[in-house]
Amino acid sequence: MIKILKQLSVAGVLVFSATSCEKNFGEINTDPSVVINPDIKFLLSYAEDKMVTGYGGNEWVWESMEQLFRYTQHVTTDPYEITNNVNARYNNYYQQVLPNLFEIRRQIDLKEDKEAYQKMGAVTYVLQACEGLKVTDMNGSIPYTEAVKGRYEDKYDPVYNDQQTLFTTWLGELDNAIATLSNSSLPTQFEYGNADIYFKSDWAKWVKLANSLKLRIAARLENQDVAKTKQIFQQVLQDATGPIDADNGQLQYESIDYHGIGGSVNYRSTRYGTTSIINFLKKSNDPRIGIYFEKNQLTGSYADTLAKYGATLPAFINPADPLIAYQGGPADWTTNPAVATYISNPFVVGNNNPGNKVTNYRLISPINRRFFYPKYNDGTGPGAGEYTEMVVSYAETCLLIAEFIEKEYAGGVDTKGSAEDWYRKGIASSIRTMNNIASVAESGTAFSGNGDAIINAYLENPEVKLNGVNDLERIYIQQYINLYRNPNEAFVFVRRTGYPKKTSAYYARETFNEQIARRWWTNDPGEVNRTNWNAALSEQGFTPNQRDLPTLSTQRIWYDKNAPAFGEGN
Repeated sequence: MIKILKQLSVAGVLVFSATSCEKNFGEINTDPSVVINPDIKFLLSYAEDKMVTGYGGNEWVWESMEQLFRYTQHVTTDPYEITNNVNARYNNYYQQVLPNLFEIRRQIDLKEDKEAYQKMGAVTYVLQACEGLKVTDMNGSIPYTEAVKGRYEDKYDPVYNDQQTLFTTWLGELDNAIATLSNSSLPTQFEYGNADIYFKSDWAKWVKLANSLKLRIAARLENQDVAKTKQIFQQVLQDATGPIDADNGQLQYESIDYHGIGGSVNYRSTRYGTTSIINFLKKSNDPRIGIYFEKNQLTGSYADTLAKYGATLPAFINPADPLIAYQGGPADWTTNPAVATYISNPFVVGNNNPGNKVTNYRLISPINRRFFYPKYNDGTGPGAGEYTEMVVSYAETCLLIAEFIEKEYAGGVDTKGSAEDWYRKGIASSIRTMNNIASVAESGTAFSGNGDAIINAYLENPEVKLNGVNDLERIYIQQYINLYRNPNEAFVFVRRTGYPKKTSAYYARETFNEQIARRWWTNDPGEVNRTNWNAALSEQGFTPNQRDLPTLSTQRIWYDKNAPAFGEGN
């Protein structure tokens, strides 16, 4: 967990790195009379910060809420066209993240005592893989092995690496970083200190993050190379340090200044919970329901008002439901217009006769808007509402391990617990983490204190406990619920597994008649690199410049080619 604070020294250097190291780089590298020696500590700060803030909230608005979270059925909202505002990840990677990471290593190589900077250099590769995975997830082949060479070698036509090459390269770089960061025999190493806004140069935490990223790669490879998935999983289990193993080791960005989706939380339309997710959270008595979603207006003395006017709630609402204040809407409004009408329209009770009044009740539960935007509706308080973005969580790591153990991918390697052990740890961490996010956002929490009683009760719920019948599906669904604060990983999960499954009696995906984009597109880079761009598109079977749903829903990136259709999990 990290907190971004207004520190004058950091802010000043960030401005320097953004201007000197990006805008004027060509002049600096071609004019031998110019000497520059930036502080590499704050080059890292800038790159780390931009991994989250570089999107300026646009990713949440145009991509996550309007597209990806609708596809995964975490939210329901008005269906909007796919605009050019999606895929901000691509430019952010090449403009805001990679340049400073490359420059850190260049500056280290220029130092006479560069051996003392090896661990500082190693973490740059971990960040490159973390953000690079997100970029290839929706774009397939991207420049990497020759990226950023235009700054140093006048090479402006980098090859587009296919995903097999990308994964192999990132795995190698992560392994090298792990070896360097774990090496206790190196000469005394310099550190980033507080300029490392993620882990404060706690090298062990960087190793754990690298191993958790290897698990992400393993999951993505499964539909193409299950043997490789098993191999990576076993390597992670055998590593002396291992993956993320505690809440305080997860990559979590917390800020009093940055606000994620910001005031655009209702932009173009309000987002609501789907019937499927809210009904399951209610059925399993999940303490995260009030963290994820706002109550509707069936609270207080509503029953008295209904009785006074002889009003009857719509048929989809059970008057005896103890959680009546939480109601979802259909993921695809066309499939259930009788319920969908209450997304845009209130349930009207009463009349205008003398002495009477009309009361409008909103029946469908919106997403918890202050959870996503702490300043929503004039959010104030001692903490002034702090924003949190979950990048790589402990819960995600635990639940991936549980999944791979359940699939018998560990072979004879010590798993340090059963699938159920990891499953329970993952759920517990997810609930604690979401509660902490809600606490700093001042959006309302599920519990105070450590929450052990509530968490243990949930773990023992028959709808949650592994039962030997559908254990893998239960692990999948907990992954799905946990990824409510990470739209990209939520989409990758649903796309790779085909869960939630449409035919499931446990948690069924709703009917969704819209076509779903399985990828985004990369823009024509111009004459300087059009040849490589066209070659990459041709190799992947992509149609250049096509941005329509029929194309984006049928032309898949490499690791997605053997994945099931949405809702058609095995």
